[in-house]
Amino acid sequence: MLLFNKFRQLILHYDRKAMFTKRLLNVGWKIALVSIIALILICHFLFAPLPVESSSAIISSITEEIMGTGTLEARVRATISPKISGLIAQVLVDQGDKVTKGQKLVILDDEDLRQQVEIAKAELSVAHAGVEKAVSGIKSAEATEKEAKSSYARISQLAPSGAVSVDTLEKSQQQMEVAQAELNQAQTAKIEAEKLVIKAEASLQFAQAQLAYTVINAPFDGLIIRRYRDPGDIAVPGSLVLDMISLDELWISAWVDESAMAELAIGQAARIMFRSEPEKFYKGTVSRISPLADRETREFTIDVLIKELPKIWAVGQRAEAYIQIGQKDNALVVPQSAVVWQKGKPGLFISNNGHAKWINVEIGLQGKDTVEILSGIKVNDVVIWSRDAKKAITQNRAVRTK
Repeated sequence: MLLFNKFRQLILHYDRKAMFTKRLLNVGWKIALVSIIALILICHFLFAPLPVESSSAIISSITEEIMGTGTLEARVRATISPKISGLIAQVLVDQGDKVTKGQKLVILDDEDLRQQVEIAKAELSVAHAGVEKAVSGIKSAEATEKEAKSSYARISQLAPSGAVSVDTLEKSQQQMEVAQAELNQAQTAKIEAEKLVIKAEASLQFAQAQLAYTVINAPFDGLIIRRYRDPGDIAVPGSLVLDMISLDELWISAWVDESAMAELAIGQAARIMFRSEPEKFYKGTVSRISPLADRETREFTIDVLIKELPKIWAVGQRAEAYIQIGQKDNALVVPQSAVVWQKGKPGLFISNNGHAKWINVEIGLQGKDTVEILSGIKVNDVVIWSRDAKKAITQNRAVRTK
């Protein structure tokens, strides 16, 4: 029995050893397989061609533009405000209404001013009556003075012969002097009465002008873009009632970097893109260039006259203006994204037998998506670009176009 147990233990020992060996072999194969896979992956990532974007250099037209961001504005704009204080009786237009020059826009309450006009008219009538009275007084004084002069002349002729007394002569002379004084007084009264007429006429004109100011008319043909007041509000000079613009000239007032100033000129063609229609462009022309630059942003404004408007637009809405500063029909062009700048000089990566090659180039016009290449490459050369293009050169790796 003891011998049997030892034999049994010996068999169990060898079975355990065989299982352990088998496990070691299994683990070894697995480690070797993982190592092989890892080696394959490492070789793939180290030596496989790097993916890059590519495009052929072609002959095409190109347009170089300068972009400015701004807003739609009107060249002529007016704030409608009363010249006098008063209660608003009527607002005859609303925002969005088109108006013509001279059209009534706002009416103020005019009851008090009408009464003042009537009072001024009455005062003018009184003044005119005073002039008429003064004229009558002058006529009467002239007749009296004429009679006194005639009497004095007759008595003066009789005095040397003693036909009349000295007292009679002196009395006649006094009457003539009194008559002359009364005539002078009548003439002075007429002058004063005429001055009162002038004053009354001025008062009437002022009252009529004040009354006329109760009606506010459109200063030009245009569009009401904002209404600030309603009937019942009190308006004072300078207070906003309406905003209006002229539709004759609308433009994009855009901000442009000062570095582009030398390349801009009045009359240059432009494309305008509104944020509301990012896929559509409207034609425009540079109409005005501001001589003042912002000291903080180093930008200045240009006004681009727009020839056509969207169906729905608003003053102040955002837009981009692209001003054409150069154009060529037969240019050798490559994508804008392919150009790489190194140490301030432009260059390209080109595909050379499946490998990336760096080429220094000279660029010309720069369009929105393409760049003109003046020297360095030729037509149909394949240019490549991505962050891996430079890596392919430094590691002597092949490239694979996507």
